[in-house]
Amino acid sequence: MAMPSPDYIAVGSVIIDDIVYPDGRTSMAVLGGGGTHAAYGMVFAGERAGLVGLAGRDLPADIRQRLESDFDTAGLAWTNLPQVRAWQIFEWDGTRNEVFRVAVLEPFMIEPLADGDAVAYPSAAGLTLLREPEYVAGWRARYPEAALLWEPTRAFMLSADRERFLQGLPHADIVSPNLLEAQTMYDTADEVEIMRRLLADGVKIAALRMGELGSLVARSGDERAWHIPAIDVAEIVDVTGAGNTYCGGFVVGWGRKRDLALAGCYGAVAASFALEHVGCARIPANLATEWQRRMAEARAGLREVPL
Repeated sequence: MAMPSPDYIAVGSVIIDDIVYPDGRTSMAVLGGGGTHAAYGMVFAGERAGLVGLAGRDLPADIRQRLESDFDTAGLAWTNLPQVRAWQIFEWDGTRNEVFRVAVLEPFMIEPLADGDAVAYPSAAGLTLLREPEYVAGWRARYPEAALLWEPTRAFMLSADRERFLQGLPHADIVSPNLLEAQTMYDTADEVEIMRRLLADGVKIAALRMGELGSLVARSGDERAWHIPAIDVAEIVDVTGAGNTYCGGFVVGWGRKRDLALAGCYGAVAASFALEHVGCARIPANLATEWQRRMAEARAGLREVPL
């Protein structure tokens, strides 16, 4: 029997990561990519996620098997181009430098297009979108009723091209940059001021991801934000993709509950699972129990922040 179409989909990239840590250790041929990590965030929140992206025909067989086991992969479009692979090089201060290892990259960053036949899913309750601003309107038109979380691409945000950034905002229900990216775009280090400016620019719901500092979430028209704590884990193994995973968890939380603080808790808990693994997190056997425990921790740490 065919499985039903998933309610939540992640639009983004599938990347094979070669990770280099500050002490010289490496982890090679690791499953990564913003779309993949976001889809795992949805899975941790209890959804069968649909993955929308472009994959090379030489994608390793074990990676393909894992994707097909953990997600609905009807949304993957296949190309004869070499699969995207990238160095992820970390510095001691946590800075990550991404260096792609393929000659042809652009199709993997934009395809499949929202108006193309390769998009397999007729509807969605929610989706995460890791694309540059000019693509947001097309995905909004494709899924007019879905909760759309736009995660602007890292390279774009660091360009500080504010005019292009503003073009994407009206089409997204939720916008989620990370702190470094938002500091560059708005030229201020103050996270509360960044939140004020995001909302002033027309963001309906902002989810500012701040790594070990947790996240700050706010909604247009409110006079307060919520600070969501980062969840304690026994050992942080790898931070790659934790922000994407947060986005996947957040959009599920918002889609189900329409409660801003609770959606932030969903995101924080999803991200915590990513921190415990190299690359994309494995789904633990005790997911349901551990999810509830970590959700209780997140909710207990909620704090109001005046805007």
